[in-house]
Amino acid sequence: MALPPLFKNLRLPVVGAPMFIVSGPELVIAQCKAGIVGSMPALNARPSAQFDEWLGRIRDELSAWDRANPDKPAAPYAVNLIVHGTNARLDEDLDIVAKHKAPIVITSLGARDDVNGRVHAYGGFVFHDVTTTPFARKAIDKGADGLVLVAAGAGGHAGRVSPFALVEETRAWFDGPIALSGAIASGRGIRAAQAMGADLAYIGSAFITAKEADATREYKDTIIEAVAGDIVYTDFFSGIPGNYLRQTIERHGYDPANLPKREEGVHVTDGVKAWRDIWAAGQGVGAVRAVESVDVMIERWRTEMSR
Repeated sequence: MALPPLFKNLRLPVVGAPMFIVSGPELVIAQCKAGIVGSMPALNARPSAQFDEWLGRIRDELSAWDRANPDKPAAPYAVNLIVHGTNARLDEDLDIVAKHKAPIVITSLGARDDVNGRVHAYGGFVFHDVTTTPFARKAIDKGADGLVLVAAGAGGHAGRVSPFALVEETRAWFDGPIALSGAIASGRGIRAAQAMGADLAYIGSAFITAKEADATREYKDTIIEAVAGDIVYTDFFSGIPGNYLRQTIERHGYDPANLPKREEGVHVTDGVKAWRDIWAAGQGVGAVRAVESVDVMIERWRTEMSR
């Protein structure tokens, strides 16, 4: 379907996925200036007061860009909110989102009509990320405007369903905006996502190596060296199934082929944490070959899409 007017300034049908620790205001601003939706998790800003500052900076810098570049205005930005009951900051962060009237909110870990209503009250748009069709139906029933389908191969917390199946099943009953996530890291992948029926490609891992990303140089180099076979799918480190880099699992003394079975309520006991120590990445890492600025990536993908 045609995307709402909110997305009219997109120069490429892409949402930069919000990545814990990695996505900050510099990356978001660069993505929006390049013509894609830039996003970040609210929880990357600590404490909430910093989140308030970051949204103010994003608003001011994008407004200045639009004044200086009326021929290519910035794309809208998005904020990711974890709406699960364990997020003690949700109410405070939601107040900040409403204060700044964040154009797009991406909700995760539970669909909530009260959160959606709060965003809709100021005119915002809500995507909810899901890994299965039942979760997708629940999200729309709770008032989400669009869906992020997190298919097999996506970085971080990801599903196990093929993107072909997940998009096909969802399009059978939903004609609203769909962003597809799962091993997309090139213009060819973006075009394929649209051919399957998605409106937008939802890309994370490729942006870990962006010059503007808050990843360490070691993290970026590991992404560049990795291939799809280096991605390990496990719930051991966070309690939720996700994709992580084999190299970082081995670095902390674990055998990726023989990870212990994580039981509910049991945590890793040696202080090793997902995201901080065990780095996330998706199966599309084989297409990532260099540290580059966001605008260089986007221009290359634009060229690839047109071939």
